[in-house]
Amino acid sequence: MSDKIPSESSESEDTIRDRVVRLAFGGDQSRFDDFVRALDEATPAGVQVILRGSAVTGHKWLSDEPFDADGPGTSDLDVTFVGGNMVSLFREFHIPGIHSAPLSEAHPFASPPLGTLRKRLCGMTGRPVNLQATTSLVQFVRDVLMNQPYLVLLNKPEMDEHTGE
Repeated sequence: MSDKIPSESSESEDTIRDRVVRLAFGGDQSRFDDFVRALDEATPAGVQVILRGSAVTGHKWLSDEPFDADGPGTSDLDVTFVGGNMVSLFREFHIPGIHSAPLSEAHPFASPPLGTLRKRLCGMTGRPVNLQATTSLVQFVRDVLMNQPYLVLLNKPEMDEHTGE
């Protein structure tokens, strides 16, 4: 296996975002913005939405093959909702109630409430989009202890119950 890019976590957010736009959205910033907007419209307050996987790193984790190695649109996008009780929208889990299985081709019924969103995102990107939910604790472990790179797509703060903002 060849060497991966050194210390992915040391890359700037802008560098990672530029890679995602180039690889997953054909270099079209407006397509990326539309994707994030669709996620924003469907995401409640108190949730962070991140992208991880080969679109972020530029290569597959186990095989080190480049993103879309099998042709345009063949690599998927791995979107994770962190917090905000998003795990309650799932019925299939890797860790029950804490870390969902992804709504994907392999788990098409993992989250019926998110099925329409997934279909819309797949149509927008011309590639599979997997939707998953996790708790902030699992995200912390993946980020800090396992050093798994990701790109924050959205940070939706909790609403203030007094002001509604």
